Amino acid sequence: MDNPLARYYELKETQKLIEEELNLLRNELLEAYAEAGKAEAGEYQLTINHQERREYNDDKVFNALPDASLWRLMSRADTGKIASLLKLNVVQEQWLTGTYELRKVPVVRVQKR
Repeated sequence: MDNPLARYYELKETQKLIEEELNLLRNELLEAYAEAGKAEAGEYQLTINHQERREYNDDKVFNALPDASLWRLMSRADTGKIASLLKLNVVQEQWLTGTYELRKVPVVRVQKR
């Protein structure tokens, strides 16, 4: 491989194209099988589950924290950071009540039997 930078760039461009096509196919599957939950086509099995994800409001989280220094640990209402701080018991779950909205996100899974 003569130029790893060129190869890296090519692979990243290919990755973008693949991700775009995957998103299009995912949307098509969600439209076609939205209510099915499970479907089969030949040797492939489709499963659609819904996950609940929290979307935090920065202002509400900042106002809910008892100490402003805790906000510096988050820098913004990042779901991953908040989940980590909850696991470490740095932040209490009851402090965050009313600071987020639950959003259902469909998860598409296709398996080959």
